[in-house]
Amino acid sequence: MDRKHDCCSTHLIDGDGNFNVEGIENFMKEVKLAECGLAYAVVAIMGPQSSGKSTLLNHLFGTNFREMDAFKGRSQTTKGIWLANCVGIEPCTLVMDLEGTDGRERGEDDTAFEKQSSLFALSVSDIVLINMWCHDIGREQAANKPLLKTVFQVMLRLFSPRKTTLVFIIRDKTRTPLENLEPVLREDIQKIWDSVPKPNAHKQTPLSEFFDVQVVALSSFEEKEEHFKEQVASLRKRFMHSIAPGGLAGDRRGVVPASGFMFSAQQIWKVIKENKDLDLPAHKVMVATVRCEEIANAKFSSFIVNEEWRELEEMVQSQPVAKFGKKLTSIIDACLSEYNVEATYFDESVSSTKRKQLEEKLLQLVQPAYQFMLGHIRAGILSKFKEAFDSALNGGKGFAGAARDCTEYYMSQFDDASADADIDQANWDASKVRDKLRRDIDAYIAAVRATKLSELTATYEKKLNDKLSGPVEALLDSASDETWSLIRKLLLRETETAVDGFSRALSGFEIDAATKDKMVSSLKEHARGVVEAKAKEEAGRVLIRMKDRFSTLFSQDADSMPRVWSGKEDIRVITKTARSASLKLLSVMAAIRLDDNSDAIEKTLSLALVDPKIGASSTTSRALDPLASSNWDQVEPSKTLLTPVQCKSLWRQFKNETEYTVSQAIAAQEASRRSNNWMPPPWAIVALLVLGFNEFMTLLRNPLWLAVIFVVSLLVKALWVQLDISGEFRNGVLPGVLALSTKFLPTVMNLLRKLAEEGNATSVPQQQQPRTGTTSDHLSSSSSSNQNGTEYSSPNRQKSQ
Repeated sequence: MDRKHDCCSTHLIDGDGNFNVEGIENFMKEVKLAECGLAYAVVAIMGPQSSGKSTLLNHLFGTNFREMDAFKGRSQTTKGIWLANCVGIEPCTLVMDLEGTDGRERGEDDTAFEKQSSLFALSVSDIVLINMWCHDIGREQAANKPLLKTVFQVMLRLFSPRKTTLVFIIRDKTRTPLENLEPVLREDIQKIWDSVPKPNAHKQTPLSEFFDVQVVALSSFEEKEEHFKEQVASLRKRFMHSIAPGGLAGDRRGVVPASGFMFSAQQIWKVIKENKDLDLPAHKVMVATVRCEEIANAKFSSFIVNEEWRELEEMVQSQPVAKFGKKLTSIIDACLSEYNVEATYFDESVSSTKRKQLEEKLLQLVQPAYQFMLGHIRAGILSKFKEAFDSALNGGKGFAGAARDCTEYYMSQFDDASADADIDQANWDASKVRDKLRRDIDAYIAAVRATKLSELTATYEKKLNDKLSGPVEALLDSASDETWSLIRKLLLRETETAVDGFSRALSGFEIDAATKDKMVSSLKEHARGVVEAKAKEEAGRVLIRMKDRFSTLFSQDADSMPRVWSGKEDIRVITKTARSASLKLLSVMAAIRLDDNSDAIEKTLSLALVDPKIGASSTTSRALDPLASSNWDQVEPSKTLLTPVQCKSLWRQFKNETEYTVSQAIAAQEASRRSNNWMPPPWAIVALLVLGFNEFMTLLRNPLWLAVIFVVSLLVKALWVQLDISGEFRNGVLPGVLALSTKFLPTVMNLLRKLAEEGNATSVPQQQQPRTGTTSDHLSSSSSSNQNGTEYSSPNRQKSQ
C-alpha cells in the first residue's frame, strides 16, 4: 500500500489555528473530491495526547500520519488538525487527526485550541472517534467529560445539529469485559448531556436525537500487536459503505456537496474561533478534580493487585466460592476507607464524586466475578433440577405435579444461594439471573413437555395410520354402494377409540382445555387426513383398478373360473356388466364422501358414459355434455378427487384399452362357432334336394360314380385334416388363404408319397405268401417254372444269392 501517494495527507489547521486554504485546495484536486457529490464521509479522532490516535488511524485507514517515537519520550506529535484520504475504503472517506488534549506543551491554561478543534471535529464529521485508555474510564479529564460537555452546549447554540456517530475507542483493554465498561461510559455521556443547558427548542431532546454512541475496545498495540491488528481490521470493515442506510455514518441530513467541503469547513472554523463561551471549570475545582482522580486511581490500582482479591477472582472463575459476598464486601470497604483518609481535605463535592466514581469502577471490576458466582449457582441449580425432574417422571409421577414441585423447591434453593453472594456496596439485584434460571427451567419443562406430547401424538397417529390405511384401501378397491358408508363408520370407530386413549394420556399434563381440544381436534383431522390421503392415492390408480375389475368380471364366470368362449355366451351383456362395475369404481373414486352428503356422480357418469342416448335425452334441456365441467354438483372442489372432465378422459382411455379384450372374445366365439357347426343351413339342404334330384338319380343309375365320389371325399378329408383349414381360418380369411397357399402343394406331395409307401408295403406280404403253401404246390410251381425255362425264387433267396 503506497500511503504517501494515496492518502494525500495535508495540514488542514496549524497549531496556531490558521486554516490552510491552499493545502485543502490541492488536497481536493488530488483526491478528486469534487467528483464525489454527496458520496463521501468525514471521520475525526480526538483524545488525550500520546494516546495512540495517529497510530490507530494509520492502521485503520491506511494513512501516514506522524506517530510518536516511544524511545524518544512521550511528547506532542500532532499539532493542529491534519486531513487525509482513507485508502481502500468506499465511498470516499476523509479522516482528520486532531491534536491531543491535556498536552503539557500548551499548558493547563491554554486549552482554547483543544476546545475549538474538538468542536470543529463534531461539527464537520459524520463519525467522531473518541480515543481513551481503558483504565481512564471514569476520569474527568482523561475521558474528556468536561470538554464534551462544553462542546455539546456550544454546538447546540451555534449550529443546526445533525445526528453524529460517536465511537468511543477504549485502548489497552483489560480483563474487564466490554459489556461492563460500556454501560458506565454510556451513563457518563448521558449525564453530560443531561447537564448541558439547551435552547428551548431542544429542552426535551434526548441525546440519541443528535448522537449515535458506540463503544469499541482494542487490545494494547505494544503488548498484543497481532491481536490489535486483527481487531483494527475488523473495525475497518464497519467503515465500508458507511453512508449507506443503516451504515456507521448515521444521519446524512445537512451534508454539503463535496465541492463545497472546503468553504463549509473554513466558515465553521471561523465561527468557532470567534466564540467566547468555551471556559474550563474554576481552578480550585480543577485541582481537586485532578488530585482526587490521582488518589482514586492509586487506590484502584492497589485493589487490582490485592492478593486476596486476585485469589477470590481466580477461584470464582472455575467454581463457586463459599461466603463470596462477605469476603468481597470486606475488601471493597478497606479500599474505600483508605481513599476517604487521603481525600478528606479536598473539595467535598469533588471528593464525593470521585469516591462514587471509584466505587463504581471497583464494582465494575468485581461485577464479572459476581456474575461468575451467580452463573455457577444458576448452573448448579439447573443441573440438579433436571436430574430431579427426570427422576420424578421416570418414577411415574404426573408431569404437571413433578414440574410444579421441582420448580418451587429449586427456585427457593437459588434464592438462598444468591443471597450469600450479595455485595453490600453494590445493591445489585439477582432477579435477572433468577429470571433466567426460571426461564431455563420453564424452557426445559416446555421442551420435555413438547417431546412427550410429540411422542404421544406420533404414537396415536401411527395407530390411526395402521388402523385406517389398509381397510380403507380394501373398501375402495371393492367399490360398492356402501363403500363410503363403511369408510365413515370405520373412521368414526377408530377415531373415537384413539381419542379416548389420547385424552386419558393428556390428563397427566394438566394442559388447559383449549389446548387439549386443539390437540384432540388435530388428531381427528389427522385421522380424516389419512382417509383422504389414501383416497387420493387410490384415485391416482383408478384406471389400473378399473381395468383389473373389468378383466376379472369379463374373463371369469360367477364361480371365478376362466371363461371358455363356446358361442353360447352373451358378450354384449357380459361387457356391459363388467363396464358398469368399473364405472361404479370410478364413481366411488371421483369424490371424498366423509360428510354423508348425497350426490349424483354415479348417475351422471352412468347416463353420460354407459347409456349416452338416455343421458342425452334427459339432459337436452340443460346441457349438451354433463361431464364438460371441472366440478361436480353438490360436491365441494376440495372434496373432488376426479373432475368430470378427468372421469370422461379416464373412461375413454379405459374403453380403448379394454376394447382389444372384447374383440378377442368375439373372435374366439366366432371361431368356436365355425369349428362346431359344419352343417349347411336347412334352406341349403332343401335347395340341394330340389336342385340336385337329377344328379342323385344319375348316381343311382351309375354306381361307379359313387365309388369315385367316395374316393374323392376321402382325399378331401385327408387334405382338410393335413392342412388344418379350420385352425388357419380362425385368424381371418386373408391370413388363412395365404397360409393354405403355401402349405397346399407340400401337403399333396406328402399324401401321394404316403400312398406310394403304403402301396409298396402291401405288395411285399403278397410276394411272401407262396412260401407258406403246401409241398405239392411248391413242387408244381417248380415244375411249372422249369417248363417255362425260367427259375423264380423268393426274395429271401434272391437276397442270399
